[in-house]
Amino acid sequence: MNNTTDTWTGTWINEYGSHLHITDDSDGRIEGTFTTALGDSSFAGATVPIIGLSKGNALHFAFSTAQAPAAIASFTGLLREDTLHMAWHVASDRAVKRPRPGAEPTEIELPWAHAVLANTDSFRRRA
Repeated sequence: MNNTTDTWTGTWINEYGSHLHITDDSDGRIEGTFTTALGDSSFAGATVPIIGLSKGNALHFAFSTAQAPAAIASFTGLLREDTLHMAWHVASDRAVKRPRPGAEPTEIELPWAHAVLANTDSFRRRA
């Protein structure tokens, strides 16, 4: 079982088609970009820079939106076999939603209880 990697550099793709491109992994620091494949994401349509840390088979990276509304994401996980399993959370200040059933969608400030999303993704290195 290979639970370590000699290098994190390269392109990793998750089950939805989002791309994590790591360009530098020197001295336990991670740099690169992230591009989501999800059209309803706060990060849709943008490739954003990432910064992070690695230690052994553990990896963490974070990124934020470059424009309003403000959103920030954090991914933390472990490499198991050839799959990078990541838990993530996103905090977003605003969203485009219907303020009530039947109303037109509008940009609203999210109350704290609805401003954070959390889930998991699995990434595999592109060959």
